[in-house]
Amino acid sequence: MDMKNVTLGIIGGGAMAENILRGILTTDLVSREQVTVSDLRTERLGFLKNAFEIKTTLDNHELVSRATVIILAVKPQNMRGLLHDIKMVAEESKLFLSIAAGVKAETIFHCLDKKCRIIRIMPNIGARVLASASALCLGPLANASDLTLARLLFDSIGQTVTIDEELMDAVTALSGSGPAYVFLFIDALADAGVKAGLSRSIALKLAAQTCFGAAKVVLETDSLPASLKDQVASPGGTTIAGLHVLERGALRGIVMDAVEAALKRARELSTI
Repeated sequence: MDMKNVTLGIIGGGAMAENILRGILTTDLVSREQVTVSDLRTERLGFLKNAFEIKTTLDNHELVSRATVIILAVKPQNMRGLLHDIKMVAEESKLFLSIAAGVKAETIFHCLDKKCRIIRIMPNIGARVLASASALCLGPLANASDLTLARLLFDSIGQTVTIDEELMDAVTALSGSGPAYVFLFIDALADAGVKAGLSRSIALKLAAQTCFGAAKVVLETDSLPASLKDQVASPGGTTIAGLHVLERGALRGIVMDAVEAALKRARELSTI
């Protein structure tokens, strides 16, 4: 897809916006001259301008008027106010990409007076190291070409999948909250290493790299995790002894319960 005619605006200059910006510029999808970021904080805009050599503004009207693709990267509780502020300059020619958790595409569409194409996206903290798991869903008026453009942008910060919007809360519970579960597991694995006599730094490095390597094997071999587990667990060996303890402690059930609890909470918060 030709990105030369795209002018990109990002409303909200927080950590996720910075991660997205870094990925897009690192992969040379657009030039720095094609990007404008707005935020309420002048010091934040100053940082982004110096770090990425992009245009910045305090004026959301100016940004929306200038941009053909606008990423909405504000907190969910601030979304209605923002949409009310920019609806006068929103036009049918503009594509809005929202990463605000819990804010439905239909809500954005109506707040913008039904004038714009909408795609909703849920990235995760992996975007910090360009390893996000991002889910995208088509909103009102958005088409296949819009989806291709959105995937191109968000593939720059990791991997993307396309889903129906009714499944977005499930994505929030799994890949949105999931990194916290993995961090907890890495921390516990490192604690076990320390208990076994390893230094904290070595135990943490081994634990983190072990999880990274295991995930990489799953992604790059298309093997089922259960099959890979069986390859590691030799008969009568150390791994099967450890797996026995995890199974006895109902690790699978606990993880499933955690995702289910996060899903319930995500649905409770998806009210605007």
